[in-house]
Amino acid sequence: MTESFVVSVHGADGTARVAARLAGRLRPGDVVLLTGDLASGKTTFVKAVAEAMGATDVVTSPTFTLAQFYDTPTTKLLHVDTYRIDDLAEYRDLGLADFVDTSISLIEWGELVAAEFPEPLTVGLTVAASGPEDRDITFTGAGRWADDLAALRDELAGARS
Repeated sequence: MTESFVVSVHGADGTARVAARLAGRLRPGDVVLLTGDLASGKTTFVKAVAEAMGATDVVTSPTFTLAQFYDTPTTKLLHVDTYRIDDLAEYRDLGLADFVDTSISLIEWGELVAAEFPEPLTVGLTVAASGPEDRDITFTGAGRWADDLAALRDELAGARS
């Protein structure tokens, strides 16, 4: 069963609050595919996850380096940007599959490599119709994510009350 829900937020702070709530549910082996247009908040989301998990490194978009690792007290975060990757074979050539099981993978432009992962969590960020600072964040996942997303949806709804 697939679970999906949308949460609307205002500004980078709103995006960061939602990402921090998700961070507490992530564990090694999880793959989060981040989708959305340029400047939709994908890197902001990753920065907030890393901060919430205790990373002290400066998180930047790995557009040109393609991948970066960040240490947290409990695990490594693998931050990948596939914007400049042409196809799945090129992604595989990076050799990052060796790290997926032992780290939490956060992949910007994740739709480009979605076929590589059987049950990822997809987080779609879009500029909301209500204004340029507002974002709609869509969470979609199956398998283990179905229960976790239902709980996350309820938690986020409670936080807005």
